[in-house]
Amino acid sequence: MGTTPAQGLNRWVSNSLLRTVWRLSKGYRFTPWRSPYLRWRIETYSGLHADEITRNIFWQFVWSERRNLIRFLRWAGKMERA
Repeated sequence: MGTTPAQGLNRWVSNSLLRTVWRLSKGYRFTPWRSPYLRWRIETYSGLHADEITRNIFWQFVWSERRNLIRFLRWAGKMERA
């Protein structure tokens, strides 16, 4: 049984997203809300102060901006391959 083009695309997107998230969270993979880089990115995107970002605020941000984050991760994956 082969895979359909949609299944192959979904697998590629998932792998690309995971690679990008893995790279961006380097050093803070189990506690991404403590990453100075991710905190800075959230601060510049949303206006929240980086020092005020807690675990709950981080996950609320990720959930509320999930569509934009997925779009960004797709773009970052394309740039990585280019």
